[in-house]
Amino acid sequence: MKILLVHGMGRTPISMWRLARALRQAGCATELFGYLAARQSVEEIVGKLRSRLTAMADGEYTVIGHSLGGVLLRSAVATLPPGVRRPRRIIMLATPNHSPRLARRFGNMLWYRKINGDAGQWLTDEMHFQEIPPIGVPCTVIAGTRGLNGRWSPFGDEANDGLVAVAETELSADHELITLPVTHAFIMNDATVRALVKERCLERD
Repeated sequence: MKILLVHGMGRTPISMWRLARALRQAGCATELFGYLAARQSVEEIVGKLRSRLTAMADGEYTVIGHSLGGVLLRSAVATLPPGVRRPRRIIMLATPNHSPRLARRFGNMLWYRKINGDAGQWLTDEMHFQEIPPIGVPCTVIAGTRGLNGRWSPFGDEANDGLVAVAETELSADHELITLPVTHAFIMNDATVRALVKERCLERD
C-alpha cells in the first residue's frame, strides 16, 4: 500500500516523519509531500499535489493530511482528472473543514499574513470550503479535544484541540469522525492516533 503524507501550515515534511516511519514498519510505502504556504498560492500547491497523486495512481494508495494538508488533499482529490484512480481513503488529522475562527480572528494581522501567505487568507473564507467538490472516497477525520475551554478560551465550552474546534473539522454525516484527547500541533505523534491511522490504512474493503 502506498501512502502520501501532507504536513500542515507552517510545518515541514519532517513533522510527519514519525507517523511515516510507523507506517513503513507496518509494510507501507510512504511518501512525504512538502510545500511552503508563506510563498506558494493554494492553487499552486494543489496543482503540484494533484500531479503527485496522478503519478501515484498506478496502484492503490491512501492519503493523510495534517491540518491544512487535509484541505489541500480534499481539493486535489476532488479535482483529479477523469479516469485517474482516487485514493482508497483520505485521513485528516485536525483538519478544518470549515473556516476556522482563529483564522478569521487573526486574518488581517500583518504577522499572520506574512507567516501564512495565501493559504492563511484562504482559510478565512468559508465560501472556499463550500466550493470544494465532493471527494467521492471514504474519509476519516481525527479531531483533538485537549484544547482549553472556559471564559478565556476563544472556543468557550466547545471541544477543541487548541487551534481548531471539533465542529470545524466535521465534513459530512457519511464520513467517519473520531475525537481523541490530543492537541493540534502534535496529533500525528500520539501513539493512539498512529495506531488508528495504521489500522485505517491497512484495513480492506
